[in-house]
Amino acid sequence: MGHRLGTNMCQPHECPCGKQVDARGLHGLACRKATARQQRHSHLNEILWRSIKRAQVPATREPVGLFRSDGKRPDGSTQIPWARGKPLAWDATVPDTYADSHINSTSITAGDAPNYAATAKSAKYANLTSTHIFVPFVIETSGAWNAEAIELTQEIGRRTTAVTGDPLETIHLFQRLSIAILQANAVSFTSTFKSE
Repeated sequence: MGHRLGTNMCQPHECPCGKQVDARGLHGLACRKATARQQRHSHLNEILWRSIKRAQVPATREPVGLFRSDGKRPDGSTQIPWARGKPLAWDATVPDTYADSHINSTSITAGDAPNYAATAKSAKYANLTSTHIFVPFVIETSGAWNAEAIELTQEIGRRTTAVTGDPLETIHLFQRLSIAILQANAVSFTSTFKSE
């Protein structure tokens, strides 16, 4: 909550990585040594994968065979067609709203960091579009989503509702994903303190 309000969260201190953390404590959201970054990424993908499977669509994490030329692969893929006769492939990322590389644009245009990251992800996996429907799934650390992430979440929710009959599936999925970001932000913030 303090990050969204822009309040001071701590006393200035040195992060275990050696960089200075100001009173707002934002460094932890982008710290390269913070373990929460990888945990946040894995948790988002776990939620997406489980939700797609809950909609009774077989899916796999880090699918074998969908390599780029540099050996990288998307975070997940359905094993049957999702739409237009093609399976779905997704790759999630969480850019830091307050990172030096984004602050100039995000302070002017809300949601600029996820749109920029989504464009980069789409270019990175452009070769998949001939065989898959590729969705860059991007949520900023401050909570802004790119349009494709919103649309995919809504579609997964609709498909899950069709299976379970629960009209709140979409709302619950949005909540799970949002809470995952908030929890990871809290862990990232606390990771900037040196343990005694």
